[in-house]
Order: sequence, then C-alpha cells, then structure tokens
Amino acid sequence: MRVVICGAGQVGTTIARHLASEGINVTVIDIDADQIRRVDESYDVRGVLGHGSHPSALDKAGARGADMLIAVTRSDEVNMVACQVAYSLFKVKRRVARLRHTGYLAQDKTGLYAAEHLPIDVIISPEIEIAEGIAHRLRTPGAFDMVPMADGKVELLGIHADRADCALIGRRFGELAEVSGMTVAAVVRSERCFVPDADDRLELGDDLYVIALTDRVEAVMAAFGHRERIARRVIIIGAGNIGLHLARGLSQSSPRIDIKVIEQDTARAEHAARELGTAAVVLRGDVLDRDVQEQAQVATADTIVAVTNDDETNVFASVLAKRAGCRRAITLVNKRSYEGLIPTLGIDAVVSPSAVTISTVLRHVRHGAIMALYTLREDFGEVIEAQIGPDSKLLRRPIDALGLPQGMRIGAVVRDGEAMIATGSTELQTGDRVVALVTYNALRLAESLLGGGKRTAA
Repeated sequence: MRVVICGAGQVGTTIARHLASEGINVTVIDIDADQIRRVDESYDVRGVLGHGSHPSALDKAGARGADMLIAVTRSDEVNMVACQVAYSLFKVKRRVARLRHTGYLAQDKTGLYAAEHLPIDVIISPEIEIAEGIAHRLRTPGAFDMVPMADGKVELLGIHADRADCALIGRRFGELAEVSGMTVAAVVRSERCFVPDADDRLELGDDLYVIALTDRVEAVMAAFGHRERIARRVIIIGAGNIGLHLARGLSQSSPRIDIKVIEQDTARAEHAARELGTAAVVLRGDVLDRDVQEQAQVATADTIVAVTNDDETNVFASVLAKRAGCRRAITLVNKRSYEGLIPTLGIDAVVSPSAVTISTVLRHVRHGAIMALYTLREDFGEVIEAQIGPDSKLLRRPIDALGLPQGMRIGAVVRDGEAMIATGSTELQTGDRVVALVTYNALRLAESLLGGGKRTAA
C-alpha cells in the first residue's frame, strides 16, 4: 500500500510514523524545509518539499500510483484542492481531508464532496470529534476517557484507580471480570503502559483502560469507588470551534446544565454570544484573572473544560480552577512533552487533538475486518472493533485455546445485536463483532488472525 500525506505537522508526521512502522510506503509533502528534513531523518518516510495541492509536488511524491492521499495541512483550502488534484490528475483511489471551518463542514450533507463535485471520501473534523468526545466524558463522571463502541453497546473507559478505600486494590486482574463484569485491557503504571496478566495485581494509583457493557458502566465505575454525579454547572474556556460546538451540543442534549463560556477575544466572544443565545452565558475576559474567575463562579463549578488554542492557558486555567474548588478539569493539550507532567497537576482528563485525528485516519487504513478503532497512547496500541469473517483463525475454539499474542486482548463480543463480555470459554462465530485491545507490536498478527482480506484503503 502507498500513501501520500500532505502536511508535516504533528498530525501528519505521527500518521506517517504509524503507517511506516507497519511497512506501508509513505511520502510526506510540506512547504517547510525543516519539517521535511526532520521527516527524512527521523522516520522511514520519504519527504518532498513542495505545496500539497500543486500537481508537480504530488507527481514528485508518487501520487500517480498511490492508494490513498491524506491531506492534513493547516489550510482547509489546500486540503480540498489537494484531494481534487489527486483525483482528477492522478486517479488516487481514496482521499481524506481535514476540514475545520464550520462553513465547509455544513456542506457535507449537500453532496458537495461527491466525486463529480469535490472528490473527498473522508472528512476529518477534529474540533467536532473532540467536542463530542468531551461530551461523552461529561456523561461518565469519574472516567478520564470514554469512547462508545459497537453502536453504543460497549464502552471503553479510562479509570483512575486512586481511591484508597476501593475494594479491588490488591486483587488479581484475572478476578476483576468476575467481580464487576468487565475486561481490563491495559494498565498505565508509573508512565509505563502494559497488558496485564491474570496474576498481576491492581495497585493504588494505576490508570486502567477497561472494556465494559454500556448498561454496566455505572456498576463498573462504582466498583472502583467512583460515584461522581453528572456535572450540572460547566465552564468552557475558549469560544473557538471546539468550545462553541461543545456548548451547543450540551445545551441541546442536557438543557438543565448551566453553561458558562469564557473567551478573551472580544470579537470571538460576541460571535459566541450571538451563536449560543440563551443556551449559555458568555463572559469576555482572561480566565487567569481572579476577577473573571469569581464572576464565572469557578469555585462552585462541577467541571471546567479548557479548550483554547494555547496549551499553557488550558493547563494553568485548569490548575487554578481545581485549586479554587472546581470538582473536575478536562484539558486540551497539543504538546506531547506535557504528557508526563499533567497527572502531577491534579488535572482529571486530557484531550489530545492529534490523537483524535490519528484515530480517525487510521480506521480508514486498517485491515478490511477492522470497522473502528481508538488510539491508546500513540506509542502503545489501539482498541479496535472488528468483524469476524469466515476465514478468521479465531473461529470454533474457546478464546483461551486460540493462542492470542500477549498484545491482543478480546474484551467484548456482539452477537445478533447482543453484547457480552468475553471470557476464556467464549467461542467466536462468523459475523461476531469483537472489541479488542491490540498493541502495535502485535498488530500484524492480530490482522492475520481476524481474516477478512488484505490491508486496504477502506
């Protein structure tokens, strides 16, 4: 498979690194010579200096024989034109574009992006996906991550095991499924992420990624001592695309939530006030200013959501809010260098725009059997949703007898519309949908076990 990526920013280079590590032929185009040099030096990726939408640059990058073009530059217009040129001149089979402006996104339902108009097969909108992901987390208080899977029948939960009175502390992971009806897919301990063995024990301070049935989520959270109430007073820092979409979505899905939006830029604050109307109170000011915090009543808020374009503002606003008395902080952070620092600051949940975009892109590149995926830490692995095909090597034997690689753990199975937690005695059938953790070092083997055809630009 051959892929051309337009844009060598954080998202483009991370996608390139992932794909190259799996043996995919990747070329990256960017106008920044330093970025291209870093790509050439750091990854098994070819870099081409040029404009992503220019025919000459695409030709030099090998677009004529490419299976997929992924346009993730900072410009919506460049991404759109790159897809058009790739389709019209080079017949690239699959075209993916990142679009941010709401005016462009609104046209998705009008047929503008059909092949006969503007040929974009997949539109990635990080801001909307981030806002929807935050809304999911607000509906599951106590979880630092929450991703619905299998048409909402199964949920991936990120849970802090930080309650000293939690009865599960010290228990073997092999026992936890029997106790609370869940599968522990991965553990983060002292910044190290691993798939636990059945005899490993849960330690205080562990962060867990758990696969649970949706109707059992409340019981699973309670088993770890998390009985937090759903937020009724939410403060959103930043009235950009993420903040506006989140405020609008919350007001529609949960009309009783008291929403305040704080925005420093006057024009943007006025725009937000017009857009939101009575759905939220918009305050103009610097969230790091004590008077603004008092006006917004940060100390009595249930949750603060910091989603400005500035990482430092998001982090400091979250820390100050928690110290003032706010119960929970959800913080948008772009820089990977901050990952190790965040847990020490008391921030409850971190949102990574690049991780959201990467998950969206990769689900269109993966093996034919894989229907959806979510990236768990960019250097570790993914939770996938896959359908078991008739040629799968996972059929007709109990899971315990399949000899699954250490980096693959099947957490749940959906059969005939009903979801169940997978156990060692579960036997998979053709047509089953499984939700499983797969680490990157086990990805190829997992794909071969699932069956369903070759890797393709699906």
